[in-house]
Amino acid sequence: MRTKAFGLLAVCALLTGCLGGTQETDQGRNADAKEITLTIVANAALGGKNARGANWLQNWVVPKFTELQKAKGVTATIEFEQNGAGDEDFKTKVALDLKTGGGGDIIEIDGIWLGELAQAGQVKPLDEVVGTGTNWDGWNQIPQAVQALGEFDGKRYGVPMGTDGRVLFFNKKLFAQAGLPADWQPRSWQDVLDAGTRLKALPGVTPIQLNAGTAMGEATTMQGVLPALAGTGRPIHENGKWQGDSSNVKDVLGLYQRIYGGGLGDPVLQQEAKGRDRSFTLFSENRIGILLESDYFWRSVVEPKNGVAKMADRDSAVGWALVPARQAGAGVGGQDFVSMSGGGVRVINPNTKYPRQAWELMQFLNSAEAVKESLAGTAQLTQRQDVNDEVLKGDPVLSFVAEKVLPITRYRPGLADYPKVSAALQQATADVVSGKSPDDAAKAYREALVKAVGEDNVG
Repeated sequence: MRTKAFGLLAVCALLTGCLGGTQETDQGRNADAKEITLTIVANAALGGKNARGANWLQNWVVPKFTELQKAKGVTATIEFEQNGAGDEDFKTKVALDLKTGGGGDIIEIDGIWLGELAQAGQVKPLDEVVGTGTNWDGWNQIPQAVQALGEFDGKRYGVPMGTDGRVLFFNKKLFAQAGLPADWQPRSWQDVLDAGTRLKALPGVTPIQLNAGTAMGEATTMQGVLPALAGTGRPIHENGKWQGDSSNVKDVLGLYQRIYGGGLGDPVLQQEAKGRDRSFTLFSENRIGILLESDYFWRSVVEPKNGVAKMADRDSAVGWALVPARQAGAGVGGQDFVSMSGGGVRVINPNTKYPRQAWELMQFLNSAEAVKESLAGTAQLTQRQDVNDEVLKGDPVLSFVAEKVLPITRYRPGLADYPKVSAALQQATADVVSGKSPDDAAKAYREALVKAVGEDNVG
């Protein structure tokens, strides 16, 4: 009997790790291999989608890392799997690869997909894949708020690739005409509304643009509802529940009512198919006073030479400010100011044959040298504070976002139901813009939310 029991335990240990011995073995498998092959998967293609990133991976990362491995006596074959698909198609491909035990060793994903993949068991926390070796000095250069992009349920799954931040942009020329300060920094929603009231006196000017409605899609949620909701002290998802028709949601819809029902915003613009693009043009033509947007607006929209709505005098005419909470201290975590951010994350495939080497490649991809090289001379926010300090020092807005916004930012919940929740929030703002009361819009939102995610998942 003792012999049989020992045999069963030995088989159990070999097959399932029930004695606790195989997890570290799995994490350390092939750790001393002298010949390795690692594949990086990204939704980028040379000469196509995300071409700059593709060029960096293919022509800098691959040869550089191969060379570094050769110096250690390791023959490394690093492959870059290019893709140029739509985001949802790429997501489907990644999920299918992971589900069937395939896929690349390092995979670039949108941060909003992380929770869904984690809940499905298709990606795992870094320390489960790599082991205790995830202690890395690079973490000290990634602000904690930015690290959250690669975290789910309190566990670290990946390394953020970069991010952005949302601020209030304002037209200094219009502010001067309205008698408002060039160094404006509102400290409450009321301060923003008061500035809007002053701007309302200017002919042909829309005082405030806060994205609303379904035509603007996710821009309504990310540049409107979620920052405002964070300013009430509660995120859209907490403790496993989606926020329903709470007082916080009603406060946000009340803000929309005060803007669009009070003549401070243009309700028609929110319903136009190209309303967001139109708002960019109007701002550049000095016809919108205040606009909530990401740093993309500064570096790509009103950029004087190549922007989609060029402003020749951008550097002197455009001001920026932190997004205030409803009132001081009312924001999430007791914050006075709030923001929302997005971005990508690199994860290690749990099925990799070379977990330790994949982690070494991951560290290299996110090293200061590699991150700077990936920018190809452009000014853009990165995940690393040391890189930001160097490459953004000549850009006042991006430096402001890196120093002031990233430490306080929040991210969308990376859950499968989020797109349905976002759509319901967009419709709620559309209802208010078209004249429905905040209470009625909130009630309709809850009904749509329950239908989308189930009563048990609504708080």
